[in-house]
This record gives sequence, structure tokens and C-alpha cells, in this order.
Amino acid sequence: MNTKLTLTIDRSIIDRAKEFAKEKNRSLSDIIENYLKIITKQEELPAKSAHHPIVSSLMGSFKTDQILDYDQILQERREKKLL
Repeated sequence: MNTKLTLTIDRSIIDRAKEFAKEKNRSLSDIIENYLKIITKQEELPAKSAHHPIVSSLMGSFKTDQILDYDQILQERREKKLL
């Protein structure tokens, strides 16, 4: 079921987005809907993997003698980034 949505966006961005949609032979509504599907898809990931799909695909791709705690490493990187 489709529902109307009103957005407030800078006029120049709207103009560029409309031109982009026209070049792709798509409606602006279709492009925005698909974009929202993509960015909200993470919530639909199976609960067994709390990692981003790219991280999950790379896990175990190199060998090391260290036991790595990916969640701890991620937390430390996030904290460092916010400082």
C-alpha cells in the first residue's frame, strides 16, 4: 500500500534529483523508495549475525595467532572516532 509523504528539501537538490531520475527513466518516488529500502535493510538481517554483512564475509579470511574479539575492536574504534 502506498502512502503519500511530504519532505522539506532544498530546491537545488530536488532539481538535481529530478534530472537524475529523468536520466535513469525512473520516478523520483521510486528512487527514494528503493534508497529507503536499502538503508533500512540492515534491520532485517538474521539475528545470528550482529555484524555488517561485509564484516561477516571477511571474518576468518586471514590467519593469526591472536584471538580477536571483533566486538571489542569495533567498540574501541567507535570510541576513538568520537573523541
